Parts: sequence; C-alpha cells; structure tokens
Amino acid sequence: MDYLPDQLLWEILDRIKKTADRNSVSLTCKRLHKVDSEQRKFIRVGCGLDPATESLASVCNRFPYLERVEIIYSGWMSKLGKQLDDQGLRVLSSNCSLLKDLTLSYCTFITDAGLSSLASCSKLSALKLNFAPRVTGCGILSLVMGCKKLAVLHLVRCLNISSVEWLEYLGKLETLEDLCIKNCRAIGEGDLIKLGPSWRKLKQLQFEVDANYRYMKFYDRLAIDRWQKQWIPCSSMLELSLVNCIISPGRGLACVLGKCSNLEKIHLDMCVGLRDADIVCLAHKSKNLRCISLRVPSDFSLPLLMNNPLRLTDESLKALAENCSQLDSVRLSFSDGEFPSLSSFTLDGILALIQMCPIRELALDHVYSVNDFGMEALRSAKHLEILELVGCQEVTDEGLQLVGQFLQLRVLRLSKCLGVTDDGLKPLVGACKLEMLVVEDCPQISERGVQGAAKSVNFRQDLSWMYS
Repeated sequence: MDYLPDQLLWEILDRIKKTADRNSVSLTCKRLHKVDSEQRKFIRVGCGLDPATESLASVCNRFPYLERVEIIYSGWMSKLGKQLDDQGLRVLSSNCSLLKDLTLSYCTFITDAGLSSLASCSKLSALKLNFAPRVTGCGILSLVMGCKKLAVLHLVRCLNISSVEWLEYLGKLETLEDLCIKNCRAIGEGDLIKLGPSWRKLKQLQFEVDANYRYMKFYDRLAIDRWQKQWIPCSSMLELSLVNCIISPGRGLACVLGKCSNLEKIHLDMCVGLRDADIVCLAHKSKNLRCISLRVPSDFSLPLLMNNPLRLTDESLKALAENCSQLDSVRLSFSDGEFPSLSSFTLDGILALIQMCPIRELALDHVYSVNDFGMEALRSAKHLEILELVGCQEVTDEGLQLVGQFLQLRVLRLSKCLGVTDDGLKPLVGACKLEMLVVEDCPQISERGVQGAAKSVNFRQDLSWMYS
C-alpha cells in the first residue's frame, strides 16, 4: 500500500459504494484511513448515535469534507439514548463548513434555536425536514436569511410551521428550484403566492394538503386578489405534484395550471374542483408533457363544495391526446372503487391517448370503463411496454388472454382484479413474452398459475382488503 500512488487509492475507494465496506477497508491501514477521511462526502446517522452530540462531533472530525448529511431517527425509542438536539446542530454547523445538503428526519428534539445555528452554513443549498414538530416558521426564516443559496427545501409533516414570512424572503432571493410542502397543516395553497418572483426559477413543486385539514385554512380576500392580479411565471417548471388541493377558478393553484410551458411531469391527486377546462388549458400550454397521473374522486366521494359536482371527462383526455405528442406515461385512478364514476373517463378517451401519443406505460386503477372489449382495443397501442391494472373488475380471462398479442408489452402488473383466474394467464406460460409479471391480491389467481408466465414473476396474496 505504501507504494501505490494517491490517485490509484482514491479510485479504489471511489468504486466501493457500500458504507460498511468502506468502513472495513479504511481500517486496514493508516493510509487508506486517511484517504477515506478526505474522500468521504456523505454520511447517514441516526439511532446508533449515542451519546448523540459527542458522537456527531467525532464523526465530523473524522470526515472534515462532508457535503451531505442525513440524520434519521425513524423507529427511535427512548431506550436507544437521547436524540440529537440543538447542541448537536451547532456542532454540525461549526465543524462542517462545506455542508451543502442536510436531511433531518424524525428529529423531534430539534427546535428553532438549533435550526437557526445552521444559518452559518453559507454553502447549504438543500434542506429536508421530515416530522420536526418543534420547528416553527421563525426557525425556517432564520435559516433562509443566512443560507442565501438555498435551492431545495422540503417540509414534510412540520405541524407547527404557521407563519410564512420565510416564503416571502425566499421569493425575493430567487434561488429556489425545488419546493416540497406535505401535510404542514398551517400552510395553505393561498400562501404560495408569497413566493413571488421565485416562481420564475422553480423547477419542481410538490404540495400536499392533509386531507383531514383540507378546509381549515380559508383564502382571505387579499390572497385571492394577489393570485388574480400577479402574473405567475412558471416557464421553468418541469414537475408539478398537487395532492388534496382545492382547484378553484381564478385563485390559488388554478392560476399555475396552464402557465407551465415546459412542464414534463404532473401528478394531480384528489384535487377537488379540477375541471376539464383546467386540463385543456394545461394540454395547450404544456406541449412537452411526458407523464401525467390523475387520481380523481368518484361522484359519491366528492365533497359537496358546490351545487353541481365537478369531474373530469373524455374532453380532458382528448385534449391531452391532441396537444401532447410526447406523452408516454399515463396513470388514471379513481379514489372509490365501490362506487365508480359513471360519467367520467370512458374507453373512447383512453383509446384517443394510446392512438395519438406514444404511450409506453399505462396504469388504470378502478377504471370500470375498461373491460374485455377495452383489452382488445389496447392491442392497437404500438408503443405500450408496461400495463398495470388495479381493481379493474370488468376485465375477465377473455380479456387477459389478449395480453400475449400486445406487440411491445414487457411488464404486466395485476392487483385486486376479481375477474381473472389462472386460465387467463395460460397463453403466457412458456411463451417467453413478458420480462416481468407482478400479481398482487387477485383472489382467483394462484401462485402455481403464474409460474412460467414471464421471465421474472412476483406473486403476493393478501385478501384482507376484501373484508376491510
């Protein structure tokens, strides 16, 4: 080892990806130990960090060039020792001058004081907080005022972040590119208007409202006026995910749909109030759209927010088919399988998509309009490689047997489909047609029935969903 050049040692260690293996190799000699200390840029610690502050200080001294740190306390119990607290974050900020990316997950002892100490990490560009119940908006504001290069901010289940002055400050910095806010009860859709100029640079937005608190934060008149009067530039937006949001004409996130000219991926999950007009506008503006996922309420689960229930129809699918020529991944899902929407997506709309767009991946979840006739029609999908059917009870063995005639199909996933049996898979057995077959919770398909139906087979049977 003493005669190997440094460059070769660096290359050897660089090819060892598993942390446990790197730790073992670094103990073989002092030279490898030194090189590993200089090369290590990332660590993940958590419940095994005991005593927490002292152990973290030791880790930081051992690896002085850390750029990415994850501190995860998932599954923590008091018998595992005290969690990392504010003092630990002060140690981290004072010893990791190169820190760029920090994740704090289930760190329940962290408060605003500890988060404020990270303001001295001038290179910090990504912060992800998952369940930090003691952190408030004041702590986030203190951090963003010091970390002026912050481009990625993820807040998940941070229940006490109520004030949103930090959003306005981030908006003025115009550095934010990736914003994720999930189940932060006190932050509403209307608050996002405070991002202001930062909308121009934002590339990814994930916003998820806790369904149990969907209606607790109302729009004030001022917020509505700001959404309507302010031009929201979203030309940089590539990915948009909205879950449990209220889409209402002329306010909130409805102002964003239809302005994302470079959007490539969109996920709309249980967004109440979403109309055909919104999807049509999106389709005309987002010509580069490649992936869309729609999960909509059925007629019977739709809250009574207005006199006439709103739902999406084939008009939306046909607009996507006519305007989004690069669309290759589509997922359509209904929230309530027991009471399907009878006046929503039909086979005509789905066929328009697969005939006019190069659909490579298609997932249908509780879409009752797809039956054996629909399976026969899907044979015209020239590009279809991946098909997923979830709760499609109208599909029987007759329709399933047609899968062998799909030209490009490589992967088939079946879940909670009551109408298919082992007989439906028989044409696939020994045909070497599929690369992968996944069958989950289909009561009439046995483990023996899937054997030999694909090069790789995954089978799981848990029928508790039928009785819950």
